[in-house]
Amino acid sequence: MQAGIWPEDGGETGGLIRSLDWSETSLGPVDRWPQSLRTTVDILLRSPVPMVLLWGPDGIMIYNDAYSAFAGGRHPHLLGCKVLEGWPEVADFNRHIMAEGLAGRSLEFADQELVLYRAGGPEKVAMNLGYSPVMGDDGRPAGVLAVVVETTQRIKAERAARETDQLFRRLVQGVTDYAIFMLDANGRVASWNPGAERIKGYRPEEILGQPYSRFYSEEDRAAGVPARALATAAETGRYVSEGWRVRKDGERFWASVVLDAIRGPDGTLLGYAKVTRDATERLKAQQALEEAREALFQSQKMEAVGQLTGGVAHDFNNMLAGIIGAMELLRRRIRSARYAETDKYIDAAVASANRAASLTARLLAFGRLQSLDVKTVDINLTVGSMLDLLRRTIGETIRIETRLRPDAWPALTDANQMENALLNLAINARDAMPDGGRLTIATDNAQLDQAYVRGIEGLHPGDYVVLQVTDTGEGMAPETVARAFEPFFTTKPIGQGTGLGLSMIYGFAKQVGGHVRIVSEVGRGTSVLLYMPRSQVARSEMPQRAGGEAPAGAGETVLVVEDDPSVRMLIMDILAELGYAAIEAYDSQSALPSLESRRRIDLLVTDVGLPGRMNGRQLAERARQLRPGLRTLFITGYAEGAAIRARFLEPGMDLVSKPFTLDGLAAKIREMIEAGRLPKAG
Repeated sequence: MQAGIWPEDGGETGGLIRSLDWSETSLGPVDRWPQSLRTTVDILLRSPVPMVLLWGPDGIMIYNDAYSAFAGGRHPHLLGCKVLEGWPEVADFNRHIMAEGLAGRSLEFADQELVLYRAGGPEKVAMNLGYSPVMGDDGRPAGVLAVVVETTQRIKAERAARETDQLFRRLVQGVTDYAIFMLDANGRVASWNPGAERIKGYRPEEILGQPYSRFYSEEDRAAGVPARALATAAETGRYVSEGWRVRKDGERFWASVVLDAIRGPDGTLLGYAKVTRDATERLKAQQALEEAREALFQSQKMEAVGQLTGGVAHDFNNMLAGIIGAMELLRRRIRSARYAETDKYIDAAVASANRAASLTARLLAFGRLQSLDVKTVDINLTVGSMLDLLRRTIGETIRIETRLRPDAWPALTDANQMENALLNLAINARDAMPDGGRLTIATDNAQLDQAYVRGIEGLHPGDYVVLQVTDTGEGMAPETVARAFEPFFTTKPIGQGTGLGLSMIYGFAKQVGGHVRIVSEVGRGTSVLLYMPRSQVARSEMPQRAGGEAPAGAGETVLVVEDDPSVRMLIMDILAELGYAAIEAYDSQSALPSLESRRRIDLLVTDVGLPGRMNGRQLAERARQLRPGLRTLFITGYAEGAAIRARFLEPGMDLVSKPFTLDGLAAKIREMIEAGRLPKAG
């Protein structure tokens, strides 16, 4: 109500309550109320809230604006009506209130529920009610003042929450497959469901109030795992993990755990909700599956190893037979002074040895373990220099055509391995054209985008140089193309191919950061495309490949450290033959006196894997300390030659892999000695 209900001039009751249209309601009896009631009405019925009512001694009821909304469709007829008649469904309740109030007693009701008839029919309404007597002019109760606050929605919400909580509790108590329980803010068990009792073995009276850390193993408790779990949940809201937990009887089980922090409306940490599932059977199933997978993998690996060793043994036995047989015949001819045939046997032994070295190189190439000398290479020049060899190799029935792009980019690759790859592709093409045909060698530039390289291991978008070898032969079926790069996979008859050619090319391409692709159609031929990264070195700055005989020395001193006597003897002999002064040592300890002496040493040549306390790399470091600027050439027969080159070669160091030709070794020694004499930049 926005103003008092009484006219300021004390006139007729027609001026009552100007804020509501009560013209249809007779308030005449109110004029006869005592002045004290009229004053109370004027004071208390001004505010729109809370709901305020006043009953006179005759039961007539008046109220404020807030109560008019509560009265609903009964307003305004309820105003000035006797309360027992206006609310007949609660007449007994109101009669009791009036009697108590007029007797001078106050009453309070919290969340009193009454059924009232509203527009939609009977409705249960909850209220907080307060009743007090209002004294008349004679000091005796003349009426009853009521203050009403409806709590229906709150009561409904609380009842729904209680029902939900009871339902949740019944649900939790009905779960036996999961341990669901609460912890207080200090990590002590505050509730316990049957699932927790089944999984962990504790009855509620045994575990309530106990720290939850007793479920962890002694190792985890010592490592502070339970405390970290609580801290993580408190900080992030949730902690999820799997691990071994301990039952009451000491048995361990594999647990899947979720720990959620529970906070109050003000953010205060109240505790934690914890759900644990026994995942032991799942873990056992996973372990059994992993064991089965491992057994299958081991079986497949042994099958592959058997295939690999069988293929290697077959080819090596052939090569060893050639070497041993040729050497035995060579010895017989020398003993009998029949020197005319010695060159033939020497050539046969060298050819077999070179084939063995090539087989090893192919295996290393497939495993991406070969030691590469990656430099800028003009592939057009390389192809041109090999044409005579290729023509002699593939025979006269096959015509060679070249389509070399004049502006082909320089490639960043290993020239020797690229030549081997081209030779192998030409031989494969020859075998695919037994009745003759055409072999086309082409070069091109290619820019590979993200879409092309997607899904290809180790290949990145960028510029590449392409060497393409195409034949007009028999072609390959899709299933053959899919297996073409597998080691020892071949469609050729036994004894006519190792099955390592394409696998070597594949490993070589991957090792230089490139790619190899086969396009083939049965009856129409095959194209093999070898992609190699583009070099940014200008063509005019490209190094020219050295050739000719091994360069001679000029009295320089080379310290040779090699534990294999045969290899050491050969290196010493070729150095002496070329005019070098050579010092030999079989390990690092025997090499140190020479390094510590004042004797001239121009180059250190050392095996990587040396016996004793220092390997070749450590010896090189010690040599640099004793003789700053001394250059080192490593020789190694280990498969990780490529890794050695990438990992620990520094300026002034280089590496050659066994087996090597003596001429090639001599050329590298000359190159390093000459490089050591060049003036340093700056």
